[in-house]
Amino acid sequence: MKNGMRTLAAVLLTVSLFGCQDKQLSTSAENPFEKKVDSILALMTLEEKLGQLNLPSSGDITTGQAQSSDIAKKIEEGKVGGLFNIKSVEKIREVQRIAVEKSRLKIPLIFGMDVIHGYETTFPIPLGLSASWDMEMIEKTARMAAQEATADGINWTFSPMVDVSRDPRWGRVSEGNGEDPFLGGEIAKAMVHGYQGSDLTADNTMMSCVKHFALYGAPEGGRDYNTVDMSRIRMYNEYLYPYKAAVDAGVGSVMASFNEIDGIPATGNRWLLTELLRDDWGFNGFVVTDYTGINEMIEHGMGDLQQVSALALKAGSDMDMVGEGFLTTLSKSLEEGTLSIDVIDTAVKRILTAKYQLGLFDDPYKYCDVSRPEKEVFTAENRAFARKVGAESMVLMKNDNNLLPLKKEGTIALVGPLANTAVNMAGTWSVATKQDKSNPLLEGLKTVVGDNAKVLYAKGSNVDYDLEFEKNVTMFGKAIPRDGRTDKQLLDEAVAIAKQSDVVIAAIGETAEMSGESSSRTNLEIPQAQKDLLNALLKTGKPVVVVLFTGRPLVLTEESKNVPAILNVWFPGSEAGLAISDVLFGDVNPSGKLSATFPRNVGQVPIFYNHKNTGRPLNHEKTENCQFEKFRSNYLDVCNTPLYPFGYGLSYTTFDYAQVKLNSQNMSKNGSIGVSVDVTNSGNYDGKEVIQLYIRDLVGSVTRPVKELKGFQKVSFKKGETRTITFTITEEDLKFYNYDLNFVAEPGEFQVFVGTNSDTKNMATFTLTDN
Repeated sequence: MKNGMRTLAAVLLTVSLFGCQDKQLSTSAENPFEKKVDSILALMTLEEKLGQLNLPSSGDITTGQAQSSDIAKKIEEGKVGGLFNIKSVEKIREVQRIAVEKSRLKIPLIFGMDVIHGYETTFPIPLGLSASWDMEMIEKTARMAAQEATADGINWTFSPMVDVSRDPRWGRVSEGNGEDPFLGGEIAKAMVHGYQGSDLTADNTMMSCVKHFALYGAPEGGRDYNTVDMSRIRMYNEYLYPYKAAVDAGVGSVMASFNEIDGIPATGNRWLLTELLRDDWGFNGFVVTDYTGINEMIEHGMGDLQQVSALALKAGSDMDMVGEGFLTTLSKSLEEGTLSIDVIDTAVKRILTAKYQLGLFDDPYKYCDVSRPEKEVFTAENRAFARKVGAESMVLMKNDNNLLPLKKEGTIALVGPLANTAVNMAGTWSVATKQDKSNPLLEGLKTVVGDNAKVLYAKGSNVDYDLEFEKNVTMFGKAIPRDGRTDKQLLDEAVAIAKQSDVVIAAIGETAEMSGESSSRTNLEIPQAQKDLLNALLKTGKPVVVVLFTGRPLVLTEESKNVPAILNVWFPGSEAGLAISDVLFGDVNPSGKLSATFPRNVGQVPIFYNHKNTGRPLNHEKTENCQFEKFRSNYLDVCNTPLYPFGYGLSYTTFDYAQVKLNSQNMSKNGSIGVSVDVTNSGNYDGKEVIQLYIRDLVGSVTRPVKELKGFQKVSFKKGETRTITFTITEEDLKFYNYDLNFVAEPGEFQVFVGTNSDTKNMATFTLTDN
């Protein structure tokens, strides 16, 4: 044992520093590690305390060079609490060794990364995953991601991202779970459980960080990082639930958002980070800022770096990502009396507690087993699961005359700029993915059809005619190289192979970085170069299937009218080509359902299913028939209805719903009502259906939405099978936040809808009574 380690162990002998056996995150205010944490805190200098609150990016650290790096020097001086964006056991072990063998107090580091939708084995983007509506499968993706990431030394993930968004102009809609708080909350719980498991001290679980707290998905104009402004009642009823669901699931950390709330940026908003998160919700983990979130409050107009750093700490931000405002200014604020040492100590305790929860004091190298990566990362088994998940997340948008599934025969033309680009298959925020090992559609198609069919390929067009735009949307090593030919030459080649083929598959849409952070768009259509390609293919008279790559709801009005079949594949992950081919040829029957509404044009945005009525709603018949009526809430130039509603998705088979039934017409408070519906697979294939339950509160003390999702089940059906699907409605399902922000269920009449998407008319009525 090193001398420094012996000294620390001696001082902390009575509190058994290295013997923690506590297994799970505590959801109560009590901290089982409090005595141990206090003992360490008593030994710390102010500089060492501030160091624990400092989270830099790994920067210049590479294997074999850690000793000479600037960050390594800071670690040795006790000025770093954790690192992120560092990958591999060898690098992490080397850096951890500096912390626990060379720093004065030997406090281990925590290592974070954006493990968003898988690690090296990458699953569909989160918006795509949410379209599976399969909570068990989603939890397993997080479990597998944790297994791989911890095998590579990482113990903290900045996931799940649960921001509710109703505005597809915002690029980060791709990272979330869509527009509905209930579905988002269920996914939040599944992912937290998947990452953290039941034993956070195990070497294959990792701490989860729910983000971005809060309301980040509702920026004005859909422009990233922009202002968010909404009433408290809307926050509570429509946006906050997924974050709270993650907290209730025991999430270990929370990341503050960039936007302001009630005029104060979230990073420095005490109401948000202390009164709501800690006092009301009982969260007792730690809060980390987003990248330079503290420094950015200067541009918001909240003061200089010293002022905004103190503001953030007092508000409840515990760890400063990258900005080093805490490290460089808090000592001065302490000297000037504008900050108390107790506030600093509280934040330090939270960081140290998290390290105890992860078992790092027991074994700082617990995630540094060099034998694990080869056995546990990007394995054949993991890739097979990624292939399954990719297929389960796809949404069949249109399928005229049952064009799909295709037969594995004849000649198939594969055309489009996204047909043969491995680096784009994993989508945005896939930082650990081995892009070159992803499976592009051309490769997957040839593998699945084998010698049974001939596959012809042509690029057909560039991503866009505008080279500068294309550069902006193919960053981070995800470019689709231009080959020097003219637009006409590319198009002519594609038309030529289409004419030789029995069917044409057009792989078009967005590139991986066309959505994601700092990728807001005002034009939500497929780029014009690709639209021209598609129109040319349609003119050949050959049947055309669009394989749509996208990270957001797009405007597909023309495509929906003119193309016989559209399969939305999102960005399916590592095994994209194989997963897409599985669905195209019917080896997997598509069962995905949209978790976000697709608009008819960008002028409808924001558009979402759980909206409220106005005092002058357009009547039902005219809404359905797209008829205009003066002095009613509608547009002169487009229908009120979306192109594709929330919950929508077709199958190769068909499902018939009988009339929804209730076991009672009245429900007392603390009682329940049983809901049942017979669903029949009336088509020619086995398949899965997501049966969705919605509720409408007809009269409230505040206005209520026209529908709210309150339950769903994903069920497998054999061809011809009828199953009775049951739900139970309780008082909790009827509660909402009233004008005084009390969570209540008010007596009165309710409607229950059960069907295949949010547009279902299959309805029954019951009354909630006072007794």
